[in-house]
Amino acid sequence: MDDSRTSPASPSAMRVVDVQVPVAVDQAYSYRVPRGLELKPGDVVGVPLGPREVLGVVWAENPNPDPRLHNRLKDVSEKLDVPPLREELRRMVDWVATYTLSPRGQVLRMTLRMGEHLGPERQRMGVRLVGSPPQRMTPARRRLLEILSDGLLHSKSDVAKEAGVSPGVIDGLVDEGTLSVEAMPREPAAPIPDPDFSPADFSPDQAKAAETMRELVQAGGGFRAALLDGVTGSGKTEVYFEAVAEVIRQGRQTLILMPEIALTGQFLDRFALRFGVRPLEWHSELTPRTRARNWAAIAAGEARVVVGARSALFLPYGDLGLIIVDEEHDQAYKQEDGAHYHARDMAVVRASIAKIPIVLASATPSVETEVNARKGRYQRIPLPSRFGGQHMPQIEAIDLRRAPPARGRFISPVLAEQIGHAIEKREQALLFLNRRGYAPLTLCRACGHRFACTICDAWLVDHRFRQRLVCHHCGFSMPRPHQCPHCGAEESLVAIGPGVERLQEEAASLFPNARTMVLSSDLITSIETMRSELNEIAEGRVDIIIGTQLVAKGHNFPRLNLVGVVDADLGLSNGDPRAAERTFQLLNQVIGRAGREQGRGVGFLQTHQPEHPVMKALVACDREAFYASEIDIRERTLYPPFGRLASLIISAGDRPTAEGFARKLAGCAPVDERVQVLGPAEAPLAVIKGRYRFRLLVKSVRSFDLSNYLRSWLALGPKTKGNLKLEVDVDPQSFL
Repeated sequence: MDDSRTSPASPSAMRVVDVQVPVAVDQAYSYRVPRGLELKPGDVVGVPLGPREVLGVVWAENPNPDPRLHNRLKDVSEKLDVPPLREELRRMVDWVATYTLSPRGQVLRMTLRMGEHLGPERQRMGVRLVGSPPQRMTPARRRLLEILSDGLLHSKSDVAKEAGVSPGVIDGLVDEGTLSVEAMPREPAAPIPDPDFSPADFSPDQAKAAETMRELVQAGGGFRAALLDGVTGSGKTEVYFEAVAEVIRQGRQTLILMPEIALTGQFLDRFALRFGVRPLEWHSELTPRTRARNWAAIAAGEARVVVGARSALFLPYGDLGLIIVDEEHDQAYKQEDGAHYHARDMAVVRASIAKIPIVLASATPSVETEVNARKGRYQRIPLPSRFGGQHMPQIEAIDLRRAPPARGRFISPVLAEQIGHAIEKREQALLFLNRRGYAPLTLCRACGHRFACTICDAWLVDHRFRQRLVCHHCGFSMPRPHQCPHCGAEESLVAIGPGVERLQEEAASLFPNARTMVLSSDLITSIETMRSELNEIAEGRVDIIIGTQLVAKGHNFPRLNLVGVVDADLGLSNGDPRAAERTFQLLNQVIGRAGREQGRGVGFLQTHQPEHPVMKALVACDREAFYASEIDIRERTLYPPFGRLASLIISAGDRPTAEGFARKLAGCAPVDERVQVLGPAEAPLAVIKGRYRFRLLVKSVRSFDLSNYLRSWLALGPKTKGNLKLEVDVDPQSFL
């Protein structure tokens, strides 16, 4: 009898493979290979796992299976007709899992988001003119036949719309034999971009940088890393497009990572202007069917350029030749859930494993990248001036101690006057405040009651557009009450502090004839809505833009010449060791939106600390001074990139359990003079979603294998059980 899933083979003839399944486990499972099924490492297979069938990847041959397990092993169910995962991607999965202490299966899951179990794709049908004209001719039939007179196959729905007829008209001609119905060929998921479609007209600085970029990918194999270091508005995108064009000519693939894929409408348009078609997109809002189609095109090597969010890094590219990380400094590249990884750093790892070049692009590089460039590990490709001869914005500090806003207001008279002048000149103004909603706190004037989240250690944020009080950490919300729930007083609730919604209210009061728009992540209903709003601004249909950090991410607003930062000190007071760096980057990027195409841009920083090193560096436009100071501080204190950090967050449903486990875990830490274990201490956000949180911070010298130390420590420590949870974050970006 032939082998089947239930018929055993002799142990000596049995072939066994280890299959990694995309679930949160670190080990591979062994399966028998049915006779006649050819398998090799990297093949995507279906296997039984408990009561269900799951996808998996053959990770390795098992040459010495335990004979005692022979009758307990299950068979591989099937081999999927998809390209196998290449060795470089499997090595990448292993590397990320080892470095981040994440289960290998959890990392693998990101590579297999192919939209499985969707069933066969619906076949698109077309019609073609094949027979003689019908006996009865109507105006509708005549219009239809004129369009089909070319003898080509046309989509049934498209041709009906073009001719202005109902599907019934087409069906009638099919019945009479005038038309035939045929299956439409499958449309390619991604047309091949034309590298010579519309070459850019470069400035001398850009031309020099573009030539360096071409040389980077022409060098013929091998890992190389470059920092494309250009001021805002210098045309970095058009320059790295030249590297993309060269890779397309080589017939290979390019991955362009972006921090916020929802905000890339302008980028996609620029890509199409340069290459004639749009690139393939990869992000969380793709439909399952589009996700499946795109995944297959990427794995088969058909998609030559992929633009995606951080998860696109783990896709199974058929022949990846270049990685570009745009806005490499952006905090959004850090994955905070599941496997804690930084997409910029892991992109460098993938490029190294695949032996291909990588380009990191930014106007304000991360300190880690800046140090790598200064030490010669990364090649620096500078773009020191704006395209078209435009000047960098002039920056001024408004000392709020000397020019404070009126009581109950947040816009200084100095800034308000400048906004008025901009509107008179028909220019746009941007008010930046990195705080969503109407106000960060609501309290009762009668009794002092403050509205707090019921399950988090956080205040509820007033959102007037939605008429709700919302927790930004767990999503809890409640209607805004008309009286205090604590003392019952009516009309006693008052909003404390500004959010962007309150800022719009103030701007409308100051400039009643101006058209305003708020850009904030909590107001985005879809990618299309966001792109539509950005287009409205770009077309000049908005006078005053009020926005959070969304407005800092690479947008081009031609009429924007004035940027006002309402609270420049906001990011400096949270105890984050990267606070100065992030504030400098964010404010530099925001102000860099001004004066990119016409006129001279100007930025105003409303601050209570004009003497702060960050404010002084911004006003003086002295980036070098900021980096010199920040790098010196990091080197003296052994913070990244001169040292390494890891965060261990212990959470439980009650405080004593979380604290007790954290103290036991700290007591098990192996002693090593190269490592310092700080804590446990209550996390800054002590309660989230009803879970009490304690944190241990581990600090080591840069050359130390921190991941291996953590793995050994956790093996010695107490085991989590019940409601306890332990999260390990190597190279943390958030300290909440």
